[in-house]
Amino acid sequence: MPTLYRDTSYSLTHLIEDIKHGRIALPDIQRPFVWSSAKVRDLFDSMYRGYPVGTLMLWETGADVGMHQVGGGEQTKVAQRLIVDGQQRLTSLFAVLTGRSVVTKSFLQKRIRIGVRPSDEAFEGTDAGIGRDI
Repeated sequence: MPTLYRDTSYSLTHLIEDIKHGRIALPDIQRPFVWSSAKVRDLFDSMYRGYPVGTLMLWETGADVGMHQVGGGEQTKVAQRLIVDGQQRLTSLFAVLTGRSVVTKSFLQKRIRIGVRPSDEAFEGTDAGIGRDI
């Protein structure tokens, strides 16, 4: 009987590179990106402090099923893995770390910017005022 579940550990860099190169994508059944900037900020803060942020579930398919690029846009090749659970977290990490926009539930392009103030290790979602301060 083939293995149905396998525990792996990918580095964040590996995941971001796989998303960037189209090896990880979203199945068409996934909802759009819905997290607020505050939720993304909290994810980065939790990771910085070493708190658990949950597991990811990826489907190793290789099949040509309906899929799209993480963050929005057309997927140009068949991805090796599809995100079953963890889409909001992976999209947030990808968007902030690469500076790419995401497509929101309103089908608008949105850049998510997070800043950290070293003096008190506070994470903030940036706006015009905070962007100059951080």
